[in-house]
Amino acid sequence: RDRDVTGVQTCALPIFPILNASLIDGAIHYHPSIHLGIAVALEGGLIVPVIREAQQRSFTSLARTINELALRARSKKLNPDEVSGSTFTLTNSGVFGGEFGTPIINQPESAILAIGGLRKEPVVLTDAEGNDTIAIRSMQYYCLGFDHRTIDGADAGDRKSVV
Repeated sequence: RDRDVTGVQTCALPIFPILNASLIDGAIHYHPSIHLGIAVALEGGLIVPVIREAQQRSFTSLARTINELALRARSKKLNPDEVSGSTFTLTNSGVFGGEFGTPIINQPESAILAIGGLRKEPVVLTDAEGNDTIAIRSMQYYCLGFDHRTIDGADAGDRKSVV
């Protein structure tokens, strides 16, 4: 749980626990911990190593662990228990140049977040007086894939609930 300069918590999953839930035997199970799956591309496919208790780690610790797991995954040095039990997954199609992706949920998870590439784009900015200007800004798009059996589409699509 890191805080930015404004003091806002940057970990959203505790705030929206339905995203860290699973449908098991027809009932919604809310996970007490966040076991973050990280999609890692391999030469012959994809593997999803898991960062256990991710909610207890700093941003720096998460970044280091992701790097370590990716290196170990690509060198085929992961243990079986390191690729099971995730409760939410991140995938990054942006590393391959994609801006958008349609992620497939890693069942029994309820959601997955796809991160697109960072690109400079022209955007319309409106100042406090309502005047519009066009400026170049770095933009990045995200796609939340979710299971409608556990997550209401209106909640998942509500910008106020995910910003």
